[in-house]
Amino acid sequence: MDSGLAASRRPGMTVKRGMASCPDSNNVHTRRIAEFVSGLTYAQIPAAVRERIKLLILDSLGCAIYGADLEWCRILRGTLQKLEATRTTSIWGTNVLLSSPHAALLNGTQVQGFELDDVHRKAVLHVGAVTLPALIAAAESHAELSGRDLLTAAVAGYEIGPRVGLCMGQEHIGQGWHSGATVGIFSAAAGAARALSLDADKTVHALGIAGTQSSGLMAAQYGAMVKRMHAGRAAQSGLYAALLAQNGFTGIVDVFEAPYGGFCTTFSRSHDRFNLAELSAGLGERFETMHVALKFYSCVGSNHTTLDALRDIRARRPFAIGDIEEIVVHGSQVTVDHVGWPYQPQGLTAAQLNLPFCVATLLLEGDVSVNEFAANCVHDEKRIALSRKIKVVADPEITAAGAAFRHKVRVEVRLRDGSIERETREAPRGSEQSFAGADDIAAKFRKLTRAVMGKAQQDALIGAVMGLEKLTDSRELIALLRHDPSS
Repeated sequence: MDSGLAASRRPGMTVKRGMASCPDSNNVHTRRIAEFVSGLTYAQIPAAVRERIKLLILDSLGCAIYGADLEWCRILRGTLQKLEATRTTSIWGTNVLLSSPHAALLNGTQVQGFELDDVHRKAVLHVGAVTLPALIAAAESHAELSGRDLLTAAVAGYEIGPRVGLCMGQEHIGQGWHSGATVGIFSAAAGAARALSLDADKTVHALGIAGTQSSGLMAAQYGAMVKRMHAGRAAQSGLYAALLAQNGFTGIVDVFEAPYGGFCTTFSRSHDRFNLAELSAGLGERFETMHVALKFYSCVGSNHTTLDALRDIRARRPFAIGDIEEIVVHGSQVTVDHVGWPYQPQGLTAAQLNLPFCVATLLLEGDVSVNEFAANCVHDEKRIALSRKIKVVADPEITAAGAAFRHKVRVEVRLRDGSIERETREAPRGSEQSFAGADDIAAKFRKLTRAVMGKAQQDALIGAVMGLEKLTDSRELIALLRHDPSS
């Protein structure tokens, strides 16, 4: 036996069919995740979760199709088209084909392209943007999946990424990591692994290959286009991980538990800031899919509770812009760090993430949706001036309440006549506490896709998603994601 190989093996590790199997006790959570992903069946998924995942899929696909024509997505698409000749996998909302990994990269960028997509608030993760591009690329180019298979693989992905986010806690994003990229890679790998029917051993390796590719820096939020691409890179890396594991490539088998160089220890400041038990807590019994929220504002999820609170205040006490002395938003420390900084016109990314600018947009324009974020809005002098009257301050009690209340705010509108209007919101509309109805989600989908799809195609795509369990071949749905400019 090679002495280097012997020295590198841990106790309890064996080699089987060319792949290192899991240590007997050192990777209990990684193993549980892998067994859940590989063993999940359609029948095991509660009916409510099946219906919810279809609505979440429809919402993400609408976001992606809208995103196809955004500037950063056009730049990325053009660059990728020049890099290789492989043309196998669809770019949603276009007639373009790329290789499956590049399609996952681009489609994930499109889903997250305009701050319209879903979010698991406690886990700080946009789940659809990382799960669906990898999964659907696998279904189109690497596996034959029925609609039920696709739905099952989607649930596998939607269940794993959020648990990693819950394990890492708010401190993960607080120290500067973009969790959509770092945590999201595990949703992508899980969904793709289930799509490829990997067994538990190979799924362990897929997770380990994914984890070592994880990266994403929060400084991208201040104006860089690259922030939009983080979800796409996670989707691409998760697909790579599953495809490599399928072919016998090995990864870090204790990717979460490793005391040195593991995901949790490396991406957290200290060992008391993550909770490994969250990784596999309630798998198969408590479905985190039901805690994924949707957005009805075109901005980062941290801003939505404040916008809803201001709508309520203005509805009961109409006031003019000139009446405002100051608006104070009391929120968690993470909210302050993430979105409460003084606005600077650095690009649309910064505009959509900055809370004072989004508040100014709502008060001046009446909404915070796609129409309010044209490229020239970032230099809007009226919005910038009004944003200077909006303060975001940390409330120790809200911060101490933890991740479940990360987006809770107390909003005070202080008017020139000396009066103060107050409103507290814990969760916005579209959240898991007040999830949107199917009609509202379909209406959002139609609004986002109408530039590239006629009503007949919209109807067909909505029908395919909502009847996903009836499809014998998931490629029937995938074909409807393409846009023919000549039609």
